[in-house]
Amino acid sequence: MQKIISAALAILVGGAVGQSLLAWWSLPVLAALIALIFRMRPRPALIGGFLGGLLLWGGYAAILNVQNDGILSARIGALFGGVSGILLVFITGFFGAVFAALGAWTGSLVREKE
Repeated sequence: MQKIISAALAILVGGAVGQSLLAWWSLPVLAALIALIFRMRPRPALIGGFLGGLLLWGGYAAILNVQNDGILSARIGALFGGVSGILLVFITGFFGAVFAALGAWTGSLVREKE
């Protein structure tokens, strides 16, 4: 459990720095490196990556949504057939969670092959 929380926090902090400097795909690469460095097994890596990505992308989307009073997410939701703004925040968090989880899982599987 400790490794899961540590990995999630490392992905959250490292991802926040990486996302400000690099492209969106830096999150799965960072998650893979963290799972590799922490020597995580596949299931804890998947869970830690999922939590870290969810907190990073979902939290950032929620902060941006609050800062502009939900105007942008409501307009984008209207483009997607009337999806609510808060649902778009959850979808964004879910995509970030899946990207980070798959990256961390890949990193843990690389460690197992060595």
